Amino acid sequence: MRNWGSIAGAFLVSAAFLAPAHAAERVTLRNGFAIQCSHHAEVDGHVRLFDGAGEENYIELQPEEIVSFETVPDPPPAAAGTVPSGPAAQSRPAAAATDARLSAQDLRQMLGKAGREHNLDVDLLASVVKAESGGNARAVSRAGARGLMQLMPATAAELGVKDSFAPEQNVSGGSAYLDALLNGYHNNLALALAAYNAGPATVAKYRGIPPYAETRAYVARVIHEFNRRVRARREIAAAKRTVPFERGPRTIASAAPVPIASR
Repeated sequence: MRNWGSIAGAFLVSAAFLAPAHAAERVTLRNGFAIQCSHHAEVDGHVRLFDGAGEENYIELQPEEIVSFETVPDPPPAAAGTVPSGPAAQSRPAAAATDARLSAQDLRQMLGKAGREHNLDVDLLASVVKAESGGNARAVSRAGARGLMQLMPATAAELGVKDSFAPEQNVSGGSAYLDALLNGYHNNLALALAAYNAGPATVAKYRGIPPYAETRAYVARVIHEFNRRVRARREIAAAKRTVPFERGPRTIASAAPVPIASR
């Protein structure tokens, strides 16, 4: 299982952090990538990288994960008409021949199976599906990406997906691709999602999340939804541990720990 605690602040990244940034610092990481932020601070032995919209929005890293800080000017505005070009680019569906939505239970079972096969948290997969297609198995983007996880035809072919509109094939292929990206980016969720949207070549070009508004919004949207689902899962787990129930004449509380994250 992947240790989600080792991901660079995946649960602490908010939509504001990944919005088009006016960063004041460039943080070079030991894994070779870089993150831009407004400022940083050391808190309880960790380094927090802030987005500038307040002290509540930050990524938290271990000091040893950071190589250096440098001051950088605000990034220039992207050229008009610039769009991502990766395998899941422009993933918001522009057209769908048929609105083919699975039941919530069927989709959850399908995502759970793919998660077990590829060591992925089912709520992460659900968050990607929501951002990519809204759960519509027949969704087609402006760029031609198809299905629940919006696979481009060339990517689908590489993954062995013969029919991108077949939900199980699409989810299996998309999960395998996301798994490979997470492995390639050392479990850095933000970078893996950026590559899923804009392509690994684009992430390599910018040595981090590219300055495309579409990609930044996509990464923020997925992580925000993942955070929401994880928080809800924790609340349910806490309630199960603390709410007493009766067994015979005696009242006891469930003390069995409930796993929170599987990856």
